[in-house]
Amino acid sequence: SYPHPSDRVYATGMLENFIAAARTFVLVPLLFLYTMVLALAVIIVVAIDPKTKAQDRIVEHWANLFLAIPPVRITVEGIDNVDPDQRYVVASNHLSMFDIPLLFRVLPIHGRFLSKKEVFRYPVIGRGMRAIGIIEIDRDSSGSSRAAINAGVGIAAERGYSLLVFPEGTRSRDGELLPFKRGACRIAIDTGLPLLPVVIEGTDRISTPGSKVFHAGSVVVRILPPIVTSDMTNKDDLRPFADAVETEMGTIYEAMHRARQS
Repeated sequence: SYPHPSDRVYATGMLENFIAAARTFVLVPLLFLYTMVLALAVIIVVAIDPKTKAQDRIVEHWANLFLAIPPVRITVEGIDNVDPDQRYVVASNHLSMFDIPLLFRVLPIHGRFLSKKEVFRYPVIGRGMRAIGIIEIDRDSSGSSRAAINAGVGIAAERGYSLLVFPEGTRSRDGELLPFKRGACRIAIDTGLPLLPVVIEGTDRISTPGSKVFHAGSVVVRILPPIVTSDMTNKDDLRPFADAVETEMGTIYEAMHRARQS
């Protein structure tokens, strides 16, 4: 007798899970070790020349390797909304640890992001992150966080980098967008840089909350038109500006999510 279709589906699912687990538990430790090598390389090249473009090539190389682990298939929409010669404050939703390498991969600009202080505890990796201008923040101390962000924005501006910000402040645990904080919009207004909204859909299925296994899958990144902030002020415009960005990104994310499920 022929296998029942449900048996074939079950067997296929078991095989896919086995492959995902094998790739994760073999490739992730290798990538971690290689990341330390890359971090050391970054420390050296930045010590020689703080503005060297070699650091960006190293970051892009690392991002490509990270995304190759599951692997991740990427569709990008709205790439024409990005001017490679313009600096932005990029505001993106945050679904998994794959969002950062994904943004490094798809955006034709060089950016740096905010990272919690715990990540910097790895000696070589932490020093490498500081060398390339990743901004260390302490979530338990709002004052020091603001000071670190201001300092990081200054470093990013000096080196010609855009700033990547996740307005939710942390990763969503259920695939739904969390309430936005206003920091990204405030930074955009303070610096006069355009805000570039980016909506990511699908990375939460690559790295499922609570699971240590990375699953192969597809991701859609939609880049929205940039929003000019040079004529805005925090006093008059911050709240309606932030609310409008949250509403637009939330509406688009829900539409992308429904399209995936249909």
